[in-house]
Amino acid sequence: MPQITSTQLRPGMVVLFNKELHTVFKMEHRTPGNLRGFVQAKMRNFRNGSMIEHRFSSEDKIEKASLDEQQMEYLYDDGESYYFMNIATYEQMHLTKELLGDATHFLIPNLKVSVLFYDDKPISVDLPPAVELTVLETEPGIKGATVSNVTKPAKTDTGLVVQVPPFIVEGERIRVSTADGAYLERA
Repeated sequence: MPQITSTQLRPGMVVLFNKELHTVFKMEHRTPGNLRGFVQAKMRNFRNGSMIEHRFSSEDKIEKASLDEQQMEYLYDDGESYYFMNIATYEQMHLTKELLGDATHFLIPNLKVSVLFYDDKPISVDLPPAVELTVLETEPGIKGATVSNVTKPAKTDTGLVVQVPPFIVEGERIRVSTADGAYLERA
């Protein structure tokens, strides 16, 4: 596995720290007065999602994880497992609800995603920036309503509840941000 010095850390990089995978969230190289320089890094643990801060000396060596990225298409779920197909090889695999986390709210059939693998084991899924969902339940629309700061809850076909403008009605397709689950526009 390639080793880098702590000064080469960058946000988004995946490293092996204390025998566990971490994503570098933020890093700052500090050189205080007449003291030795150090790197203050904030990292997220892949396994449990916890954030940690660690101070590396400038000379510390860190193992950079080599990840394999594969393009997959979401097929369906059976309540516990979510099934994906590799676009290149047509091989099928399933991922658990625990591994996917909140991403399950944005999985719609035929959605193309990138799955990251470490040691041939899937570790995370990269979603597109936005997905189109169908509104299943919401309060009746208000005639002549225009966009304002007033919103109402709407339950989508994936189970996600989104705050939408008052003119959105049941059965309508909407675009939702996968970053924060916010309503973007009508689809």
